[in-house]
Amino acid sequence: MKTVAIVLAAGSGSRMQSNVKKQFIELAGMPMIYYALNVFQNSFIDEIILVTAKEDIEYCKNEVVKKYGFNKVRCIVEGGRERYHSVMHGLKMIQDCDYVYIHDAARPLIDIPMLERLQAGVEEFGTAVAAVATKDTIKIVDNENYVISTPSRNTVWIIQTPQVFRLTTLTEAYERLRMRLQNIAAEDIHITDDAMVVENFTNSKVKLIEGSYRNIKITTPEDILVAEKFLTE
Repeated sequence: MKTVAIVLAAGSGSRMQSNVKKQFIELAGMPMIYYALNVFQNSFIDEIILVTAKEDIEYCKNEVVKKYGFNKVRCIVEGGRERYHSVMHGLKMIQDCDYVYIHDAARPLIDIPMLERLQAGVEEFGTAVAAVATKDTIKIVDNENYVISTPSRNTVWIIQTPQVFRLTTLTEAYERLRMRLQNIAAEDIHITDDAMVVENFTNSKVKLIEGSYRNIKITTPEDILVAEKFLTE
């Protein structure tokens, strides 16, 4: 059994309001990208494929991978215009494996017990997506922000990464997505995570596995304060 993690770090982080790209912002003394890579490096994961912007490849190679000794990073590849393009680029670099972990570098607070839960899940169900039940009441609204409905909190989960799949399932899903790219652009369909690709382009069911309420995505400056509090505990 072989596992590969594709770590996505190609975004610009425009909502962070910073001159430094989000994934390189310092968190508790280290660049944000360090934390997820460090967890994968010290886990059972066999290889890491890092996806970043073309102009950041050399920086990641020298100032992240070499500097911190992340020898499981087998290659660093250029990302794409959309998130799913970046995942496609990462998948092309996989030579052989059984399970693929897709993870956003903007979620620095993953841990090895979470990876172990996901691995157990994907081995049993074929898919395993980190998620937590919502604590808040959720409203569905129309284009003018009038409430349409209020779903039961028992059925609403907040999706996170890592998202883990059998390689055969994920490659099948992304190949079907690739064949539909023109239609998706024309229909203005927004693919926001890998689970959506598997849901829409295969017959596989997506299984949610317990993530962590600490596993936040760093998106705005306020998130930095929260993440640093967790990291320094």
